[in-house]
Amino acid sequence: MTVERLGLVVHGGRAEAAEAAHVVRAWCAEHGVRCTDIDVWHEGGRHSAREEVDAAGDPDLIVTLGGDGTFLRGARLAARNDALLLGVDLGRVGFLTEVPASAVHSALDSVREDRIDVESRMLLTVRASRRLELPTDVEALMRYGRGPLLPPPQVRPDCEVDAEWGIPLDVMALNDVVLEKLSRDHQVSVGVYVSGRLLASYSADALLVATPTGSTAYSFAAGGPVVSPRANALVFSPVAPHMAFNRSIVTAPDEPIGLRVLERSGQAAVSIDGQLRGVLDPGDWIGVYAAPRRLRAVRIGPMDFYGRLRERMNLTDAPAAVADGTPAPLWSVTTPPPGDMAHLTLLTAPAGPSPAP
Repeated sequence: MTVERLGLVVHGGRAEAAEAAHVVRAWCAEHGVRCTDIDVWHEGGRHSAREEVDAAGDPDLIVTLGGDGTFLRGARLAARNDALLLGVDLGRVGFLTEVPASAVHSALDSVREDRIDVESRMLLTVRASRRLELPTDVEALMRYGRGPLLPPPQVRPDCEVDAEWGIPLDVMALNDVVLEKLSRDHQVSVGVYVSGRLLASYSADALLVATPTGSTAYSFAAGGPVVSPRANALVFSPVAPHMAFNRSIVTAPDEPIGLRVLERSGQAAVSIDGQLRGVLDPGDWIGVYAAPRRLRAVRIGPMDFYGRLRERMNLTDAPAAVADGTPAPLWSVTTPPPGDMAHLTLLTAPAGPSPAP
């Protein structure tokens, strides 16, 4: 594909990120590509995604240099501009980033020569009973040691505002939307609705709605299921609920999830992809649903999500598995599938010597 404008999101606290940034800038200079640094942590306070991509000249490719957190920042910008997103892995437990720093030059060549796959991933968006705001005291507390927060979301100008359906907020989440308690000694009480009908009322530390991509983030830590990023679904999970039913629920992509703060609840914070974006009072509500726009992530080769899951979580090192003697082979098959299975996605061993067990 033709790359004319590249936006660069760099993790400022990593020396290897700065080194990789030099490689990206040199590649851009070599190929006559405009390269602009864009990052929410730049001087000048808080910026919306629209302001950042406008300042970068509407890039058609965004490259992130860091871990999954940096990738999430880039995803917010790429989704806003419908740009491609390439994640360079400099983190510790990365599920989102695509290529190692040593391969960034060849990865950019692959993009330019159109030797890539583009993976489409679900995003979440939000409606609310009112505009989200951050009380000054909360903002000051949350900023401690973290840098500037993102601004409260704006209202989407292209959507209808309705008293019953609420205000459409101009936000997109790749991982999750979380409603959580603000006070340590006061849980948040929430009525949860699926497709407009009450499911249950919860008293919990938090309630979250995740995408399949976000199923390996906070949702996983809260006991939620691991869902293939290729799936289309919403995952609802309560965090430390005071009730017997504490299971996650997986809904269809066209089934929105509503969260209404109940009368005797404490205040609730709304976080989007880990960023605090507002505070709700009893009586307020948010509706979380699949966004019509999707993230377009660059893949240099086939996405081995389950291999990455196995490696990141050390799934083959369980004591019981080791005690069973010979470990399970890495690949279950080495040849192409038969005709009746040709419609399935099956990873086979790469060509070359026989894979070791």
